Amino acid sequence: MSDLLQQEIKYLPGVGPKRAELLNKELGIFTFEDLLYYFPYRHIDRTKFYNINELNPDLPYIQVRGIISGYAKVGPRHKSRLIGTLSDETGSMELVWFKGDKWIPETYPAGGKYVVFGKPSIFNKKINLIHPDIEDAEKAAQTDIRLQALYVTTEKLKNNYITTKVINRLIFTLLKQVKGKINETLPSWLLGSAKLMNLEEALVNIHFPGSPDKLKKAEFRLKFEELFSIQLNILRTKALRTNKFQGIVFPKVGNLFHRFYNEKLGFELTNAQKKVIKEIRKDLGSGKQMNRLLQGDVGSGKTIVALMSMLIALDNGYQAVLMAPTEILANQHFITLSGFIEALGIQISLLTGSTKKKEREKIHLALKDGSLNILVGTHALIEETVEIRNPGIVIIDEQHRFGVAQRAKLWKKGDKLPHVLVMTATPIPRTLAMTFYGDLDVSVIDELPPGRKPVKTIHITDSKRMRMHGFIRKQIAEGRQVYIVYPLIQESEKMDYKDLEDGYESIVRAFPPPQYAVGVLHGRMKAEDKEISMNYFKKGITKILVATTVIEVGVDIPNASIMVIESAERFGLSQLHQLRGRVGRGADQSYCILMTGYKLSEDARKRIQIMVQTNDGFEIAEADLKLRGPGDIEGTQQSGIPFDLKIAHLGKDGQILQYSRDFAMKIIENDPELANVENKILLMQLQKNFMKKINWRVVS
Repeated sequence: MSDLLQQEIKYLPGVGPKRAELLNKELGIFTFEDLLYYFPYRHIDRTKFYNINELNPDLPYIQVRGIISGYAKVGPRHKSRLIGTLSDETGSMELVWFKGDKWIPETYPAGGKYVVFGKPSIFNKKINLIHPDIEDAEKAAQTDIRLQALYVTTEKLKNNYITTKVINRLIFTLLKQVKGKINETLPSWLLGSAKLMNLEEALVNIHFPGSPDKLKKAEFRLKFEELFSIQLNILRTKALRTNKFQGIVFPKVGNLFHRFYNEKLGFELTNAQKKVIKEIRKDLGSGKQMNRLLQGDVGSGKTIVALMSMLIALDNGYQAVLMAPTEILANQHFITLSGFIEALGIQISLLTGSTKKKEREKIHLALKDGSLNILVGTHALIEETVEIRNPGIVIIDEQHRFGVAQRAKLWKKGDKLPHVLVMTATPIPRTLAMTFYGDLDVSVIDELPPGRKPVKTIHITDSKRMRMHGFIRKQIAEGRQVYIVYPLIQESEKMDYKDLEDGYESIVRAFPPPQYAVGVLHGRMKAEDKEISMNYFKKGITKILVATTVIEVGVDIPNASIMVIESAERFGLSQLHQLRGRVGRGADQSYCILMTGYKLSEDARKRIQIMVQTNDGFEIAEADLKLRGPGDIEGTQQSGIPFDLKIAHLGKDGQILQYSRDFAMKIIENDPELANVENKILLMQLQKNFMKKINWRVVS
């Protein structure tokens, strides 16, 4: 069976070399198996038809039955399009093709009755379907398919006439060839315990559902297996690492920790911070290597927890490293940590791309001889020339910004494996944490320091811009500072969102010097210019900072109390929440103003509404996952290991994920190496699914 499924796709009847090349490039389909596991993104009820007068552009894919009264070519020769007019008893609409002006009228002659299928849109105030699927109405009536699978295709495929219908037909041909030859991939005891449909039946019913109930069971089986396989791999990796790798033991909490906590801290830790420090302390003394994910919303006090963890390492004779994704954030950490440990006699240095050669050499020497206790830096820390004598703990901030391979380099710096603490201010929904960080222990700081007021979030449209300017003037008069964030640096022809250059000019006109000083900060500036701009804002010389999202992470200016986000509809929910976290760092009431155009898509409206309603980062992250899907949260793209879910959706399939994880946990508890006879099939599947993927977590 495996030989048949590994056949090149060009050998499937109806494909051939030319189509095979397109399927390779456009959809990553190389073999029979790839096509079999190319799942539909939805199914439509072929018994439901719309009237033309019911159509609007917000509807999903729809079916209409009507007569094509005629065709016409429109537009200049090199940009011409073919328009067909479809009519039913309630009205008429346009069918639009940018190619095929010869064969379409020949294949579907005017005057005939057809069923057309597509996504409605509007052009020149007229409803239309672009590149619709068409079928003769009589033939369509004879089909016994009630639920039809729809597949994602690309413009290139459509232009070469590989439509969702063609993919459907190819899969039908394939299923006939492999009938009775699809081997089961899960043990029979698991199929029975988890109440799962067998694999062949599931694959047939996902592409050609026999009934809504069979479709539901097929989806459940395939989603379960996909998520189960990931969980089994993660939990097996964790079990093997825990059993095989010894961690450095930090037996004592010593003088530095106690002096800092009792004399230098100057405020009471929150209960959440105390709980997390206890969890970390337990890890550091356990003899196992710590691999912990620390989640905490912006401003929740993760840096203090990180510092106290480093002090435990220092008290036990080891060095500590903190890596941040940007120079701005590394600088911020260096300044904050230096302020805290000033009187403790601890040697701390900063290493970034901007560090001068002479200073760099001094740092390298101090790292090698052990006299440098704490090193803060960016990617510069993972260069081959950086040798650390005795690394005890590695802390990685905003870890999703680093490729997995980059992180792995860091904890290979010493002879023994250092403890690893991964920090993020991006709240990670439970389903993502289980999937991407399922091998890490998770700590959460879910409490803000006392005295912090929640940021008030307001949504306004361009028409109220003058009122917003008045509000900003009033706040500046009271001694506050303002961020104004834009999504783009230069105007894009394709997008009419406010761009930073134009925005900067209009802000300077509205807030003229010398009464107001306006600074600018964006990713294309040189590092030293960014630093100057940031320092002016920190010192209160500039009152308004016009910026792109480079200020999203890590900039801490307690006096900045207003965050204006221009074209807020352009940003994702998590990004909006991160930006909002730049204000509200002091005792004053802070505001986040979301500026948008008047017309918003349904998704954009939902995002803005959620931001106005809640400050809870986890609630926002869950909503973002449901709206947008998981994205590249693991930061694996730099290592070429994209996380690929073919059918499961982490935003919607949380219950199936938990269900599959429970089974995976029981299996690994009883048989961590999957050596038992009944689990051999699972080991084979893991080796097949994951052998091509380098598991960087084993390195840690």
